[in-house]
Amino acid sequence: MVNEYSAGMVEARIWGYLAVTDSGTGYCVKRLRIGPGAMHSLHRHRHRDEYWVIVSGKARVTHDGKEMDVETGGSVHLKAGTLHRIANPGTSDLIAIEVQIGSVLAESDIERVEPAKPPHKPA
Repeated sequence: MVNEYSAGMVEARIWGYLAVTDSGTGYCVKRLRIGPGAMHSLHRHRHRDEYWVIVSGKARVTHDGKEMDVETGGSVHLKAGTLHRIANPGTSDLIAIEVQIGSVLAESDIERVEPAKPPHKPA
């Protein structure tokens, strides 16, 4: 088992930021803040499943080529090998909790297919 994340880690990303809230053998929990108009890269993982729970805002989730809107309180299970991304179509921050479960929890287990997009700049 590989887990390169530890509780307390915070990382700025082009789309917003992530904060690791808990981590242990075979799992990691992150809080994601995705700015208005921003989106993750379209990507997949070989060694982990992910679960996204939307706690504030509305997410547009791409999952195996299909797009779906997920409202506050909704969730999505993304199995290993599945192409996926999360985007914020709204005008305020999207907050999601991501739970990763698998044998390799590391940046090396991300295969990016399309790039991420930054938030809209206020006019």
